[in-house]
Amino acid sequence: MDRIVVRGGARLEGEIRASGSKNSTLALMAAALLADGVSVLENAPRLRDVEAMLELLGALGARASWESEGGRTLRIDARGVNNFEAPYDLVRKMRASFLVLGPLLARFGTARVSEPGGCAIGVRPIDQHLKGLEALGGKLILDHGYVEATSPGLVGRRFSFDLNTVNGTQNVLMAATLASGETVIENAAREPEVVELATLLSQMGAEIRGAGSARITVTGVGSLRAVRHEVAGDRIEAGTLLAAGIITGGDVRVTHIDPALLESTLEKLRELGAEIEVTSNGVRARAEGPLRGIRAVTAPFPGFPTDMQAQLMAVLTVAEGSSVVVENVFENRFMHVPELQRLGADITVSGRSAHIRGVAGLMGAPVMATDLRASAGLLVAALAADGDTVVNRVYHIDRGYERIEAKLRSLGAEIQREA
Repeated sequence: MDRIVVRGGARLEGEIRASGSKNSTLALMAAALLADGVSVLENAPRLRDVEAMLELLGALGARASWESEGGRTLRIDARGVNNFEAPYDLVRKMRASFLVLGPLLARFGTARVSEPGGCAIGVRPIDQHLKGLEALGGKLILDHGYVEATSPGLVGRRFSFDLNTVNGTQNVLMAATLASGETVIENAAREPEVVELATLLSQMGAEIRGAGSARITVTGVGSLRAVRHEVAGDRIEAGTLLAAGIITGGDVRVTHIDPALLESTLEKLRELGAEIEVTSNGVRARAEGPLRGIRAVTAPFPGFPTDMQAQLMAVLTVAEGSSVVVENVFENRFMHVPELQRLGADITVSGRSAHIRGVAGLMGAPVMATDLRASAGLLVAALAADGDTVVNRVYHIDRGYERIEAKLRSLGAEIQREA
């Protein structure tokens, strides 16, 4: 099992390009099932999760692969889809696999999809997905860990989610594109990944209004066409790289990212003392003076993202004074705290709040990654720690960060991967 070794203390400086968004790519790949043709996704990241989705699409009968070895373009030919079961051994690898349910049900009228797996960061029920699809006329049955769905034809109607759910919104949105009549989705997630999915679906011929707001209206169409689309830059990877630069007192610019997608993250980085410059397609973050403690509360977009919580906490461990981080999205997303404490961080957890008292410096030590974003937080902390930090179980980070050690090394980090 690979591990990443970081020798802390190096100041990060330079320019780096953001990879394509992991969360967008997975939803766009599922959406390709809606078209009877070959869809092409450019700027897709080469990640474990993307490979897992490719395997799943292949199991369904689609011809899905990279256009070239080492390239960043995906080709998904959904004309051959002839198997409507997404098995447990594939879906358990990540929750986004469950996104094939809506497209399969909408286009083929049947689907059998295993209940999903993914990072153990808290309860993420699928009931909202099921309620939304049932509202459109799908008949869904839970049977021995599988969702069996059938419909003679989905019918649009008004549906309101009980809580904010990105994947739930995406699943129902995709299904609604082929439902007859009008669907109104209330309390829809507003995340950029939902907006990008709606953009792709519109390019495919869907009629969608309101994406990015709490109400999305979809007028169903008879069919969708395959298209070519360039995936937007990954806002979480960009935020992670900026945090890495700041904790080392560095100067890092991330390109090929829309700064508007990072607004809440940049606000927190400014609060703790970083100098932020934005351009039309990039962000530069500098930290020349001492960092100061702040308060951060995670929330659905446009609030501060839960996927940046661990990375921000890592920076706050060396900020002057006290900080508070409140996790309002997932109830079990402080698993990185004991590992940060191994590096010398002073953190106390009380319920959904973590109280951080900044220390003069962190110390390298062996640590264990527990999930995707926790892995990133540990790497950020390790960059500022004295001595060597060994991050174990880095397969988590490979799910969502493309060659993260190479990117950090290009900015001046002393970091290497060991088998």
